[in-house]
Amino acid sequence: MNSKKNSFIFDESKCKILIVDDSKTINNLLTKEFNNSNYKTYNAYNLKEARKIIKNTSIDYLILDINLPDGKGYDLFEDLENTSIKTFILTSQKDEEKREFSFKKGIIDFIIKDNFLFQKIEQIIEMINKIEHNKNETILIIDDSFVIQQQLKDLFENRNYNVLLASNEKDALKIIQEEQPDLMILDVELKKANGIDFLQKNNELIISELKIPVIIISGTINITITRDSYKAGAVDVIKKPFVIEEMNLKIDLWIDYRRKQKELNRSSQLLKQYKNAVDERSIVSKTDERGIITYVNEQFCLLSGYSKKELIGKNHNIVSHPDNKKELYQEIWHTIKNEKKSWTGKIKNKKKDGSYYWIDVLIKPILDKNGNIEEFIALKNDITEQEDVKEYFQLKLKGSQKDLNHSIKLAREYEKAIDISSILLRTDSDGKINYVNNKFVELTEFSKKELIGSDYRIFKNIETENEIFKNLESLLEDKIIFNGILKNRSKSGKTYWINITIVPIKDDNHKTIEYMWIINDLTELFNLNEEIQSTQKEIIYKMGEIGETRSKETGNHVKRVAEYSKLLAILCGLDEQQANILLVASPMHDIGKVGIPDSILKKPGKLTIEEFEIMKEHAMIGYNILKDSNREILKAAAIVAKEHHEKWDGSGYPFGLKGEEIHIYGRITAIADVFDALGSDRCYKKAWEDEKIFELFKNEKAKQFDPKLVDLFFDNIQQFKDIRNKYKD
Repeated sequence: MNSKKNSFIFDESKCKILIVDDSKTINNLLTKEFNNSNYKTYNAYNLKEARKIIKNTSIDYLILDINLPDGKGYDLFEDLENTSIKTFILTSQKDEEKREFSFKKGIIDFIIKDNFLFQKIEQIIEMINKIEHNKNETILIIDDSFVIQQQLKDLFENRNYNVLLASNEKDALKIIQEEQPDLMILDVELKKANGIDFLQKNNELIISELKIPVIIISGTINITITRDSYKAGAVDVIKKPFVIEEMNLKIDLWIDYRRKQKELNRSSQLLKQYKNAVDERSIVSKTDERGIITYVNEQFCLLSGYSKKELIGKNHNIVSHPDNKKELYQEIWHTIKNEKKSWTGKIKNKKKDGSYYWIDVLIKPILDKNGNIEEFIALKNDITEQEDVKEYFQLKLKGSQKDLNHSIKLAREYEKAIDISSILLRTDSDGKINYVNNKFVELTEFSKKELIGSDYRIFKNIETENEIFKNLESLLEDKIIFNGILKNRSKSGKTYWINITIVPIKDDNHKTIEYMWIINDLTELFNLNEEIQSTQKEIIYKMGEIGETRSKETGNHVKRVAEYSKLLAILCGLDEQQANILLVASPMHDIGKVGIPDSILKKPGKLTIEEFEIMKEHAMIGYNILKDSNREILKAAAIVAKEHHEKWDGSGYPFGLKGEEIHIYGRITAIADVFDALGSDRCYKKAWEDEKIFELFKNEKAKQFDPKLVDLFFDNIQQFKDIRNKYKD
């Protein structure tokens, strides 16, 4: 059913840009920015030079000024007719007739030369990148008019889209099933059929399963067609004859939305694979705060001999071994439940058949936003073989004392076995290294020559702070052995995580003569954990971007709101953990806009009372999407979505909360969102100047906004401006 498309990879260094402008300043500025982005550039200052370059060089994109010394830039259009060159027009004029004429000739966009030209260069570069990646996207045109098919086909192919054509329901359905296009243009009036009825009839396949955005086109637009189109699942309705620039903008908008949707799906799939990787690599279990098992993976079942059904709902002591002292369990519970810290160590457990196994375990309490324990997760490695070797070693040596030579030979064999299976380091009582094995050399990237005779702190990275590197004697005081996890860097700067067990070796008088370090490399496990957390944050971020994309706001809007929110959270006294939660959650403040019709969301003028009531529903839509999650970040995002339109004086929505009844996350995000929205262009307004924005905040202090937060905002205004400059649109 799925026809797999070849993925196009864009190489900027092979893309050739011709810049035609008689202003050396503008020409040089454009050249510098394109070269910085790795494009190959050519320069012309008049029509004659431009024609020569076009004739002799295979140009991909043309940046063309209209007013040139030897004629108008439009004069070049005839030279471009039989080429694949894509053109951006540079002009200081706003001539609507010329714009429509130029779009009919196939130009990509008009760029007005004004005070913001420098920022617009970045937009041109981004547009070229998107146009090149359009080669991965397919648009299906369903229309029984050959003229309209060809007009739209030429328009879309000029922007590098792959275009498929269908003139009836049967052909259209076959293409949808086999090619799975990324966007559909569907005419209402088809021969012997109605386009809206076709969409309604195949809604399950097109909208629910394949999630293809559909744009309806019609020679007549009335409330019936508009209503029926949206009910059938269409994302927009465009009247024929259409304005080319409008068609381009809407096609690009929904293709970009589709790309983000694909990225979100890929990220979700990646997260699933990471989880599977952890499940395959480690032994995993989860319990509630009482120690009742809520989850075990397949590895846990294979090792313990129990089935999932036998384990879920039982106390974790079902696998406890009687050899373990009760003080061990008291220490574990005190650490993870009372101190709410992670516990690491070795534990002997009992299998279902009565035999035993040893595990090296990390037990971590998972806390909610208030610091309360939600659950415990345990990641474990099977170290039964290592422990058996060690025990066998001890027993054999003890039982072989009558034959010293035999004992020495056995000791060497056992030492060799441990040396092969573990990372080893030995130091004398003063901490001088007297032995390392090859695995230690590989891990730290120091040579044996550098290590032997040196203080053991030689492999400590300058950025590493850990009790292990303070004093070995005090570290092991009142302990038989030391066990801990260390994050460090190798000689070349590579980060690694290790589990260290330090055993003091004593003589007959019980005086420590040496320390044995037995080390396990946990880097892969920790890296997987970081990848999972990073992917979770990326998915949340992409969800926020989807909400903003529907209202034509930029991805940088959510970045700025996130950074403003984190800054304001820290300034008002929230701890680093809460600030980071808000950093990730705040981008989803407008996720509820996915449920608002485009006719309202993208309306360029002022909303009617009825339309504004519908718009206000996005706060509860967003809350309902997120509220049932058990994850701390998504819980925070639900609060932000619900309360970022509440006002300090109680006049906000959806509940009219007042003052500190509004959650601090909602109060912070409200200021961050309004500050960025007022300073940005929207479909219904131009960006405000700073002074006008600051005046509004002063007037709305203790009305719309928390007065303390407003004071913090003004006291630290430069930091907010720095963030805005860093993430410009």
